[in-house]
Amino acid sequence: MLLHTAKIPEGILKTDRVQTLTLHLQLPLAQPCELSIPQLFKALVKDADEILPKAVDAIQSVETVEGNGGPGTIKKLTINEGGKSNYVLNKIEAIDEANLVYNYSLVGGSEFPENVEKITFESKLVDGPNGGSIGKLKVKYHSKGNAEPNEAEVKEGKARGDALFKAIEGYVLNHPEYN
Repeated sequence: MLLHTAKIPEGILKTDRVQTLTLHLQLPLAQPCELSIPQLFKALVKDADEILPKAVDAIQSVETVEGNGGPGTIKKLTINEGGKSNYVLNKIEAIDEANLVYNYSLVGGSEFPENVEKITFESKLVDGPNGGSIGKLKVKYHSKGNAEPNEAEVKEGKARGDALFKAIEGYVLNHPEYN
């Protein structure tokens, strides 16, 4: 997949005083899961740029804005929901293939909340109890100043994360040629 390079809009990566809310979540995948955890990691991390636009109708494209795919890389996801085109910027914080860890932050976007500095996701895939897989996720909301995280936005973010995780898993399960 050819990735385009674009500039980050000025002012998106500003740093002010922040307040952090940390949530610990578990995202169980569909049971039974026929995929190995390394295969899921490959789909969720290494091949996500190619899979996301195929697995999620609303995602039009994934572009590398800055970096080489490792920590520090910033990616732009262009999303079309209800006929309206928006984007979100993700920054890769860490990739640890040996321990199946992938951390990234949402750092900006066309409708990124003004009171949020960034939202960091620390994820790890582990074996599930019956051969399935569990995605362990720690979410940190870094608010600007003394702003409190918006509960509705937190719930919406979790629902979107769950749906994204399931969409990627579903894509791989429905495409046996993927390996």
